[in-house]
Amino acid sequence: MLTIYLTRHGETVWNIENRLQGSKDSELTASGISDAKLLSEKLAKVNFRKIYTSSSKRAVTTANILKNNPTIPIIEEDDLKEINFGDWEGKTKQEINAGFENEFESLWKTPHLYDHSPHQGESLLDLRARVGNVIQNILNSNEEGNILIVTHAVVLATIVAHLKQSPNEKLWDLPYVHGTSLTVINFDEDKELEFKVLCDTTHLDRI
Repeated sequence: MLTIYLTRHGETVWNIENRLQGSKDSELTASGISDAKLLSEKLAKVNFRKIYTSSSKRAVTTANILKNNPTIPIIEEDDLKEINFGDWEGKTKQEINAGFENEFESLWKTPHLYDHSPHQGESLLDLRARVGNVIQNILNSNEEGNILIVTHAVVLATIVAHLKQSPNEKLWDLPYVHGTSLTVINFDEDKELEFKVLCDTTHLDRI
């Protein structure tokens, strides 16, 4: 059996400043590092064969904190990077709403109607295509064992939607994707899947 452990990077400076990151980056905060260490403790007894991570520094840093054995390879994947928000990146949500209130609201409330073009961002369809490809490659390359994937909020929701074969209209039909939340998915020999845990945060004593 193959088991995939899926998590989001720890809290970053831009997270607490309410700035959109997307393809851009910022450092983990002290809380983000602490949360990653708490998740590492939770996963201490899991023998991971590989760790796949977004190539963004905040994800790579989280992956290295979660690495519980020096021999585990960490594989950086550009296709696990967060959705590109174009002109929104680095701006606060208040700043974005000042010029793109309808588009920004649509992303979170009606994602199937989200229009990326006014701010030159990446479409959810393009995101889903690249995320689907990288996940299928991971599944095809790993028949059994435990695999850890470290990524981002929109990408994690897209992975879940892809695996459930649900439309983008239901992209956010899952618990809030907190930093270092844990999703666990089992795949049997026929690649039939079972979600054991979805966006769990019980290892975080402050949530």
